[in-house]
Amino acid sequence: MDVNTLTKILNLPEYKVSEIISLTDTEMHLRIEPRKQKPAICSGCGEIHTQGYHSAKEVVVEDLPISARRVFLHVKKRLYRCPQDKRIYTEKIEWLNKRSRYTYRFSRQVNRLTAITTNQEAGWYLGLDDEVVYSIDKEILERGGKEKLIPTPSAIHLSVDEVSYKKYHRYLTNVIDTDRRLVIWNAKGRKSEVLNRYYQALGEDCKKIESVALDGARHYISSTSKPPPA
Repeated sequence: MDVNTLTKILNLPEYKVSEIISLTDTEMHLRIEPRKQKPAICSGCGEIHTQGYHSAKEVVVEDLPISARRVFLHVKKRLYRCPQDKRIYTEKIEWLNKRSRYTYRFSRQVNRLTAITTNQEAGWYLGLDDEVVYSIDKEILERGGKEKLIPTPSAIHLSVDEVSYKKYHRYLTNVIDTDRRLVIWNAKGRKSEVLNRYYQALGEDCKKIESVALDGARHYISSTSKPPPA
């Protein structure tokens, strides 16, 4: 296979295969680079940067297999100095987490496997340690949980309570839709600032709330008694 064919097979937006580094019966190592017209999105501020280029680095990430070979991508990532805080950030790549060694689609494959088998068996199938499988699966689950909180879920009748999730007074603040009997939001901590984040995220939807059941905790009462955001 030539680099153009591999570019089409990989189908990574705005990236192309520039070199086949190595090819064995079990592994394929490919160097990929951004196309010239690909804008650099700052992982700090999220804006497109056309100036302030600092340098580039190469990271190695695993992607979905091709022809029963494990695929490792050597990805060129550009670094820019952000004009907002003058710090240097690596560009944001949509199909790759900032610090991950795996593409999102590979991580989703791991997540699907762990839904039907154990971490150990999934790791054996993929050639990964079961602890690595656990960390990949956890990352995907956390990402999915965050996506479900966009936009922040609202309800007409709420209940707010704290729950201990770990020893040594580690608590979560739970917001419950009492009509559906469903936890719709939570965050670590039980101070008023934690519940404030929920109300602030709701914005104008705060005005739709008709009742909030509380257990008498002063920090929750102070947050709930504030007027909704204007």
